[in-house]
Amino acid sequence: MIKELNAAVAGTITLGGDLIVNRLGYGAMRVTGPGIWGPPQDRAGAIATLRRVVELGVNFIDTADSYGPYVSEELIGEALAPYKNGVVIATKAGWERPGPGQWTHNASPKHLREALEGSLKRLRLERIDVFQLHTPDLAVSFDASMETLAQLQQEGKIRHVALSNVTKEHIERARKIVPIVSVQNRYGFADREWDYVLDYCERNGIAFVPWAPLSGGRKAHEVLESVASKLNATPQQVAIAWLLKRSRIVLPIPGTSSVKHLEENVAAAGLELPDAEFQKLSAVTPPAVSYR
Repeated sequence: MIKELNAAVAGTITLGGDLIVNRLGYGAMRVTGPGIWGPPQDRAGAIATLRRVVELGVNFIDTADSYGPYVSEELIGEALAPYKNGVVIATKAGWERPGPGQWTHNASPKHLREALEGSLKRLRLERIDVFQLHTPDLAVSFDASMETLAQLQQEGKIRHVALSNVTKEHIERARKIVPIVSVQNRYGFADREWDYVLDYCERNGIAFVPWAPLSGGRKAHEVLESVASKLNATPQQVAIAWLLKRSRIVLPIPGTSSVKHLEENVAAAGLELPDAEFQKLSAVTPPAVSYR
């Protein structure tokens, strides 16, 4: 049974000791054009979706300068600035987009500084609440990347530093340089490659922000559809409900460019997933996956 249509039903999580957000966020990658490139085909629809996000009690919005590129951040700034009290914008830098379908690493100190300045302008902010290294760059010293983010935090341009697409070793190295408030990795009921990272985050009071919650093979989705049918819910809602029940430090960020799908996703905050169904989904053997 689904309760009230509001992200607050999922409860809250505290980031860095001073940012309290509802434990169902929104990923703003899909408000861009096809292939996460260029402007959306329906700009008015994208703006309406972003505004509906906040109306539904979602106060953690995740984006990146590479989404579009720049388009997602620009739309968020246009739709939501000045921001409602309590709304937290998290963005990322470290990937560049030289063309459609192309993603290239660049976590050099120079680029991270330039990326932050660009994000501040597009998002219409004076400080980024949560600024994430999008992915480690093998051509750049990881410590140098993190030292740059620590310096930007000291300069007052970043409130909290976070990581994305990392191993436990990356987190441990980063924490020797600067406090880390969240980690964003791919994760779902049938894609648990990063279970050990989630467990590490749980032990250390770090929020875990999963993306791609529906990853998995056909058999996994047959189980998901079976549970969804029993609960009179959608597979996406059940996948989100599983994440919310997996750990109190999990902060899902399902994304969409549709108001209808957004409302369906937010409804998952109030979906009661019985223990038996949770265990059934947890018992699914994750397929072998490749990760970049």
